[in-house]
Amino acid sequence: MTLTLIADFVPRSHRRSALITRELTLIAGFALLTALLAQVRIPLGFTPVPITGQTLAVLLAGASLGAWRGASSQLLYWLLGMVGLPFYSNGTGGWSVATGPTMGYLVGFIVAAAVVGRLAEHHQDRKLLTSVAAMTLGSVIIYVFGATWLAIDLGIPLATGEDNAIALGVAPFLVGDVIKMCLAGAATASTWRFINRK
Repeated sequence: MTLTLIADFVPRSHRRSALITRELTLIAGFALLTALLAQVRIPLGFTPVPITGQTLAVLLAGASLGAWRGASSQLLYWLLGMVGLPFYSNGTGGWSVATGPTMGYLVGFIVAAAVVGRLAEHHQDRKLLTSVAAMTLGSVIIYVFGATWLAIDLGIPLATGEDNAIALGVAPFLVGDVIKMCLAGAATASTWRFINRK
């Protein structure tokens, strides 16, 4: 069997019920990984957006699962937190958090996982350079959605003035996200090297 995605390495059954269970387990597993890494949190006093490990899970979900499953895992993550499960940063959840200042990032997670997943389907996750490039694009997508909604929710400019959404919701996270992009890119490229040796 030709492996297109890392998730394809997980054995699959020809029985429909087992196949559906496998797909749902993969999607739910990455939703739970995102919830787990959301608890890795460094609050910043000057912005409502903390540094978290979520984006690492988002990038890995897209690269491992592909476009539709990666996006589905992040949609599930958003919805489970929305109904009140303590899945968001600092163990929070509920409608007000899901639709508050960080909603743009949560929506961006879905789109970023889909885009990174599509690139993985075209084998862009197999070499370190192209994998990191895919993760960078995913991170940019999260920033675009996150900063745009932050500007709308807080009623501040997107990029002009002393207090703007870029300064509050993008700039403080660049160094950390570069590290996460590199970690995700290295993890997927290394996983493919391991798979190909097998």
